Amino acid sequence: MEDNISRNKFLKLAGLGSIGLYINSCQFTNQSSKDENDSINTNDSAAVSNASLDIATSENVIVHQKGDPEYESLRGGFNKRIQKYPRLIVQCKNTQGISESINYANANKLSVAVKSGGHCFEGFSSNNDGLVINLSLMNTVEWLDNSTIKIQPGCTLSKLYNEILPKRRFIPAGSCGGVGVGGLTLGGGYGFFSRKYGLTCDSLVELTIVDGKGNIHHSKDNPDLLWACKGGGNGNFGIVTEMTFKTYDAPAHFTSHRFKALNVDAERVQTIMEKWFQLTTALPVSCFSAFVHNGRTLNILLTDYENNASTVQQFKETLAAFVDKVTIGTPKPLAASLKNYYGIQYPIYFKNSSAGLYENYARIQPFIKEVLQKVIDTPGMIYQINTLGGNINQLSFKDTSAYPHRAYPYLSELQTYWDAESQTKKYETAFEEVQSIFRNNHIQTQYRNYPDINFKDWQHAYYGENYNRLKQIKQQFDPDNVFGYEQGIEREMKIS
Repeated sequence: MEDNISRNKFLKLAGLGSIGLYINSCQFTNQSSKDENDSINTNDSAAVSNASLDIATSENVIVHQKGDPEYESLRGGFNKRIQKYPRLIVQCKNTQGISESINYANANKLSVAVKSGGHCFEGFSSNNDGLVINLSLMNTVEWLDNSTIKIQPGCTLSKLYNEILPKRRFIPAGSCGGVGVGGLTLGGGYGFFSRKYGLTCDSLVELTIVDGKGNIHHSKDNPDLLWACKGGGNGNFGIVTEMTFKTYDAPAHFTSHRFKALNVDAERVQTIMEKWFQLTTALPVSCFSAFVHNGRTLNILLTDYENNASTVQQFKETLAAFVDKVTIGTPKPLAASLKNYYGIQYPIYFKNSSAGLYENYARIQPFIKEVLQKVIDTPGMIYQINTLGGNINQLSFKDTSAYPHRAYPYLSELQTYWDAESQTKKYETAFEEVQSIFRNNHIQTQYRNYPDINFKDWQHAYYGENYNRLKQIKQQFDPDNVFGYEQGIEREMKIS
């Protein structure tokens, strides 16, 4: 298996990858009780600075260092390609512990990274020789009323769905079961339901954050903070310690339809792609579709939760002549359906990133055949395009969030998977060759939750025209760049 991942593993990957939601960028968010928040004076930095810096004796954290029994298991992330070795890993139990950990890091001049789900494509949730704040112990969901929930940062999507779907409520989130809700939200967040209900961040109504000096802030006191964390908050301003969401009535059922073409060449894939773009231009907001090309196989997914029979029929009639297999699904309960897309829950070798947001097929038509041929020639590589659009572009959402790319109805992702460390260089090289095709054709708009260290001008690729405003907010909450990392928002440097 030197040149390909195992078939069983790929089936698991493709089952989830075929909706474009396989791995969402790790980020952090958590919830603490009112009593915990009240124990720290949120308006008095002196109260925080007096907190104990000897975190090893604090009842609010568990400290791990190299050689400790759990250090190695806590150190690793979802991506085996990236290996980092922090000096300390601190599992925080509550907001107080997070504040203490930040103060300890400042006093000892340690860089800080924050790990929730550990799914970051580029390993931004860890560091070398610094302090990693691990939020896995903070994972509860609290109901504030019948339609509002408060979530801790260690809560994964699978846990969230297990908590809220039995009450017939949901939020428009992704599907990978091990992804942390915080990272998904702070970078925008999308899923099957976003075309109707907006991005995940559009359901966020309030949050609490611990800044770079260990102080606690509430978004109700600072609307700019909430705006920034809805699409621009991936580890840039502090550690979000609680997130409050409004929820929606869950659909009674969910239906998936699949269209598969086998033994394809690049020309055939491109022909079907053009048809797919035509079909998805007028897609109902309760439908989602993904175009997934892997080697000699092409899969198209269409989902529906409102019985759009005419759309399904149009897909079937149009694509039947171009594909080899059509599977028309039947309605199933939502909870059971989503579990089919939870995906692999253990670490693997991969290199994934955003491959651009597009207006239409014409934007990629001149060069896409070259990309498709490279995918065919690279076993383990997947190129997929997912539908956005619909109510994601709603004006009220645009005005209240930092997510800048709402006008783009298509989001693409490049994925590459392999089995052994010895294959890493080979697949990284092939991946970068495909990236260069997009770069040379001026595909520059990228989704922050699918980062890549090679993106040029990542500041505007991720954040567009909102970047300068985000820099100002960074200066307010993290002026010393405690939460700095390779693609973290820079401070607004003032010239005296």
